[in-house]
Amino acid sequence: MNIRAPSSWISMFLEAQAAELGAATNTLLAYGRDLKDFDGWLARKDSVLDAVTRSAIEEYLVFCDAQGLSKSTRARRLSAIKQLYRFAFEEGLRSDNPAIQISGPGQDKRLPKILSIEEVDRLLSAARTLGRNEADRIRNTCLMELLYATGMRVSELVGLPVSATRGDPRLLLILGKGGKERMVPLSPDARDALALWIRIRDEAQAVTTAAKKPPSKFLFPSRGKEGHLTRHRFYLLIKEIAVAAGVDPSKVTPHTLRHAFATHLLAGGADLRAIQTMLGHADVATTEIYTHVLEARLSELVLDHHPLSDKAASNK
Repeated sequence: MNIRAPSSWISMFLEAQAAELGAATNTLLAYGRDLKDFDGWLARKDSVLDAVTRSAIEEYLVFCDAQGLSKSTRARRLSAIKQLYRFAFEEGLRSDNPAIQISGPGQDKRLPKILSIEEVDRLLSAARTLGRNEADRIRNTCLMELLYATGMRVSELVGLPVSATRGDPRLLLILGKGGKERMVPLSPDARDALALWIRIRDEAQAVTTAAKKPPSKFLFPSRGKEGHLTRHRFYLLIKEIAVAAGVDPSKVTPHTLRHAFATHLLAGGADLRAIQTMLGHADVATTEIYTHVLEARLSELVLDHHPLSDKAASNK
C-alpha cells in the first residue's frame, strides 16, 4: 500500500502561492478544498499525488462531471491540479507534469498580467526613494534591479549567496529549482546597484562580526530564522513600492516582474530558447506563454489605436 506523505505537497504549494504570488485568502481556501477533494479521491483509489498519471486526472474529471458539478467548478478544480503539478515539477518533486496537456471544459487559458516598460521604470525609480534609511533604499533598489534584470524567481533572489555576486560579475550564477544552475547576464544598472549594496552590506556585516556574531552567507541577510529576507517580506515590500510608484498594486508581484522580464525581452527580439534558459524553464512550452502575451498586447494596441478600429473611433 502507498504511503500518503505526498499530501504534504498541498500545504507546500499553498505556502508558495501565498508567498510568491500573493494569492488572496479566499483563493488559497478554494485551492485547498479542491486539492483535498482530489487527494481524497486518490486515497479511495489507493493512490498518491506523486504516482498520478494523466489518465488518472482525466478519470477524476469524469467523476466530477458524473457528480453533477458545474463546468466552472470542474474548470477550477483542473486549474488547481494543473498548478499543483507545475509547482511539483518546478520544485523537482516530480520529473514530469502529468496535467500539462489536459484541456479544461471550455476554459480559456489565462495569460500573465502585463507590466509595461514605463510601469517598470516607475517601480525602479520608486525603489530608490522608499525605505527608512539610505541602506534600506539601496537594498530595495538592488532587489528590484536584480529581479527585473534576471527574471529570477523570488525564492532564488532572496536566497542568493553573497559569494555568487562578488567581483562585479557580468553573469550571475543562479541555483534554480531541482538544484539546476544557470547563468544570467546582468545589466549595467543592476551591476551598479549590486556593487553599491554589497559595500553597504559588508559594512553592516563588519559590525556584526565585531560583536562576535557569525557573518551571513546571504546577499540580503536578515535576523529571521531563515537568515535572509523572506519571500513574504519581499512580497509586501514590492506592494509598497508599487503604491509609491503610482502603479496598481494588484498588478505587481515578484512574479509579474519575472513576466515583465520575459515579455520585454521577447518584444525586443530575444530568442525564445535564450529566454527559456534565463528563466530556468525545463520545457520551452512553458516559455511559449510569453508569445501569446505579446500577441494579445499587440492586438490590444491595434484595437485601441488603429484609425479603422471601432474602438478607436468611439474614443474620438
